[in-house]
Amino acid sequence: MDAARVDWTGRYLNELATQRQLSGHTIAAYRRDLLELATLAGHDDWPALTHADMRRFAARLHAGGQEPRSIARKLSGWRGFYGWLSRQVGLPANPVDGVRAPRRPKTLPKALAVDAAVQLLEANRHGHPEPGELCNRAMFELLYSSGLRVSELTGLDLAYTKADGAASLGWYDAPAAEVVVTGKGGKMRRVPVGGPARAALAAWLAVRPPAADGSAALFLSSRGTRVTPRVVQQRLKTHAIQAGSPVHVHPHVLRHSFASHLLQSSGDLRAVQELLGHASITSTQVYTALDFQHLAAVYDRAHPRAKAK
Repeated sequence: MDAARVDWTGRYLNELATQRQLSGHTIAAYRRDLLELATLAGHDDWPALTHADMRRFAARLHAGGQEPRSIARKLSGWRGFYGWLSRQVGLPANPVDGVRAPRRPKTLPKALAVDAAVQLLEANRHGHPEPGELCNRAMFELLYSSGLRVSELTGLDLAYTKADGAASLGWYDAPAAEVVVTGKGGKMRRVPVGGPARAALAAWLAVRPPAADGSAALFLSSRGTRVTPRVVQQRLKTHAIQAGSPVHVHPHVLRHSFASHLLQSSGDLRAVQELLGHASITSTQVYTALDFQHLAAVYDRAHPRAKAK
C-alpha cells in the first residue's frame, strides 16, 4: 500500500483497538480485509472509489471462489472503514452502503434413498430386544412413517389426557391409526401412522413401564421420564452408526425422507404440505427439487443416451 493508505489503515485500526477495544484477532482480520481492498483497488485512491467499484470488487471476490459469508464480512469491514474515512476527508457518501454479498445458495435438505431408509429402520434387530430397543424402534419408525418434527415426537402422550386444566398437545390415537400433534404456530394436525410403525408402537406399549414422573408420555428415557429431543438425536445417531450408515442421520433426515418419498410416489405437493404442517407451500416446494434429483438419477442410470460416450 502507498503511504496514505498505510497511514489511514494504521489510524483506523488504532482507533478500533483503543476506543472500541477490539481483540487482536479481530484487528488482524480487519487489517487483512483492508489489504485485500488495496489489492482490488490497484492504484486508485480510496476516497475516489465509488459504489460501482465496490460492487465490482464483491463480484471479483465471488468469481474467485470466495464464499458469500466471507464476502459479506469483508463488505461489513470496508463499510466501517469508509464510515471512519468519511469523517476524516469529508466523503459525500459511503461507497459500500447498499453493496451486498451474493446470496448463499439454498442447500437442499438431506434425504435418504428409499432403500437406505428401509435398511436403516430394519437394522440392528434381533430375537429378544430390550424395552429400550423397542422404544427406539417405535420412535424411529414413527419419525419416518409420519414425518414428525422431533419436538412433536417427544411431546406425544399415550392418549389424549386432560388434567388440572392442562390438555395433551399431542397423542397417539391407536384406533384411528393416527398421531395428533401441535406444530409450529400452535397448529394442530392429524397424521396417519403406517403399518410398520403401528406394529413397532404395539411392541413398545406392551413393555412400556409406568412413567417415573407419572406422566402420560408415549416415549420414555432410561430414567422413566419423558424422552427429550436430544436423547432421540443421540439414540438415532448411535443406531445409524451401528447400522453402517455412510451419512450422519438425525431426526430431521427422516422427516425430509418422509416428505421426499411421499412426493415421489404421489406428486401431491399440497398433501405433503398438510402432512408436514407447513404454513406456506413455499416451505414444501424445496422437496420438488429433491424429487427432480431422484428423476435425474433414474434418467442417468436408465436412459441409453444419458451419458456422453
